Amino acid sequence: EVLLVESGGGLVQVGGSLKLDCAVSGLTFEDYAVAWFRQAPGKEREMVSCFDSLDSSVDYADAAKGRFTMFDDRDKNPWHLALNSLTPEDTAIYYCNANGVWGQGTQVTVSP
Repeated sequence: EVLLVESGGGLVQVGGSLKLDCAVSGLTFEDYAVAWFRQAPGKEREMVSCFDSLDSSVDYADAAKGRFTMFDDRDKNPWHLALNSLTPEDTAIYYCNANGVWGQGTQVTVSP
């Protein structure tokens, strides 16, 4: 069974930082693609960053470029998403996705 568990969310003030974690089990690290998404209240889920296994690069949404960093520990598990210079517009539930399987999400709330 494939299982993803996100953690690390919380409440921060504008300009603050958080590091989200995504632990993956049930997949061999060579075989999966992983991405971070987020869903703000009343909005559709959107991709934040994704790891391209073909060239081992990370792609970012425009809103994430320069502020968010996706990286992994050894053997690509767990994955992390470092969030910096946070704004209230970053308030959302952040989800990890690996090979089409979703985690339960972790809430990030940025207060003005």
